[in-house]
Amino acid sequence: MSTEKLVIIGSGVAGLTAALYTARASASPLVVEGSEPGGQLGLTSLVENYPGFPEGIEGPELVQRMRQQAERFGARYLQDNVLRVDLSQRPFKLELEYQEPIQTHSLIIASGARARLLGLPGEQEQLGRGLSTCAVCDGAFYKGKKVIVVGGGDSAMEDSTFLTRYASSVTVVHHRDQLRASVIMQERARSRGIRFVWNTKVVGFGTGERGLLNRVTLKDVVTGEEREEPVDGLFLAIGHIPNTEMLSGQLELDDHGFIRAQGVRTSVKGVFVAGDVADAVYQQAVTAAGSGCQAALEAEEYLQELGI
Repeated sequence: MSTEKLVIIGSGVAGLTAALYTARASASPLVVEGSEPGGQLGLTSLVENYPGFPEGIEGPELVQRMRQQAERFGARYLQDNVLRVDLSQRPFKLELEYQEPIQTHSLIIASGARARLLGLPGEQEQLGRGLSTCAVCDGAFYKGKKVIVVGGGDSAMEDSTFLTRYASSVTVVHHRDQLRASVIMQERARSRGIRFVWNTKVVGFGTGERGLLNRVTLKDVVTGEEREEPVDGLFLAIGHIPNTEMLSGQLELDDHGFIRAQGVRTSVKGVFVAGDVADAVYQQAVTAAGSGCQAALEAEEYLQELGI
């Protein structure tokens, strides 16, 4: 069983930033990439809000550049999934899906969070083709278009309000007859002329030219009646699921499964966290990068304490 100085779980913006900083510090980090190398940004089309790219940059290209930058300084990559982490022993032990277990003296968890989807057939393939889970990322592409936001919490109200800057019409579809969002967020959304459709779920969608989404099927949960509605964009704001299944009682988590941390320090010394796996609020590439830097600096200091 090999023993590493530092392992980073996750290869999104947070993990790759941590890899860059720790590689430059000669920690020779091993990045376990996971089943979706590049994280959520790898599934995003044009990114226009990441600093340094005035013309925008494709999400997959951005993460590939970050990967190469960290690799230049000695970061290594392993295409595998972490199934279980044992933090009760030192060095820590990681069980992988396809290869032999590995040990590590320090660990940065940057496994991210995946957007909660509706569970419809073909949904994953439609991401970036009219279906989005990030209004801030993709809203500008829908200038003068008709969009629907699914959800009833603060995130849905924030997204729908944001989208009124661009879309010609914004409709919120919610499966209940009242919102879960705070009063102030509801009032802000209502003041922007947003239309609300109650007791309704999106149960299907259709595509048109070039496979782009052009309609959704709505179902009234009270009457069971279904109808189609033309739409240019469908935004999901029904929460995120943190990728913490591999931890299984090893770290303190909140009620939604996000890692509890003080800054980037977890409840176990030598284990640090970065990005969306501990961030239920911002969920942005630039904030993930910032926390990746912080986790790297903390891990460097910890390894120095160990004399490794």
